[in-house]
Amino acid sequence: MPEAPEVEALALFLRERLRGHAVVSVELAEFRALKTRPRPLDELVGRTVTALTRHGKHIDVDLGGTHLGIGFGRAGWATWSDDGEVEAPVTADGRTAAVIARIAFDHGTLGITDAGEWLSVQLHVVDAPEDVPSVAKLGPDAASPSFSREALAHALGRRRKQLKALLQEQESLAGIGNAYSDEILYAARLSPVAHAASLTEDDITRLHAALHDVMGAAVLARRGVPIAEQKAAKVASMQVHGRAGEPCPDGHGTILDIPGTKGGGQYCPGCQTGGVPLPG
Repeated sequence: MPEAPEVEALALFLRERLRGHAVVSVELAEFRALKTRPRPLDELVGRTVTALTRHGKHIDVDLGGTHLGIGFGRAGWATWSDDGEVEAPVTADGRTAAVIARIAFDHGTLGITDAGEWLSVQLHVVDAPEDVPSVAKLGPDAASPSFSREALAHALGRRRKQLKALLQEQESLAGIGNAYSDEILYAARLSPVAHAASLTEDDITRLHAALHDVMGAAVLARRGVPIAEQKAAKVASMQVHGRAGEPCPDGHGTILDIPGTKGGGQYCPGCQTGGVPLPG
């Protein structure tokens, strides 16, 4: 799943290439991805990109007041071709991603792809970014340098919700997904299944520092990485996520799967639960 650091890098890449350029044609290969049926992609033809912004894990392309909202979902991504030929990327497990849409500009073609077992990319043609329902509900941007401890404390509240799930709740904190939630909790030395209500003031301070450091470092690290290599760069940077069975980077035991995540999340019991594995 692309998260804020990768989507921020993609937004920068596309901003440099699309701003000031006009759409010359569109092709929607998967009609289910378009969520604004009365407003087809054809509305974009002839319009020029004036701005491109990131909203959590979404991108908004402003074409002079008509906006294309792109939600990447679980396995969506984008490709760019200078010669107009959009090729579907091949995933790490050998599957070919589906090309959902092609948007041709006067100097190249943007492809929107989905590599998931089910379609999760969403496209919206709207008048403003907030007209996309999932964008309208977003909480504060967790990848922003200005994201404060107070904003985190407000999002946590005194809720009896597990920290890993809460960090991924886009209505509370925008931009964090499965991988970075593991990395943040490892850096903060907090159990992924601890409830927000159980945190002390020191815990919240430590969690905020870890969130700021992990997301900030990832945003910087992804800049300049070719968009086709973003996923590999993300995977290579992980300390605990996806590394079950490997030794803890700090030498405090072995990385384990978080019970109940079906291998989708990892943690270090030595660092995050005082050496006691979570009940599974």
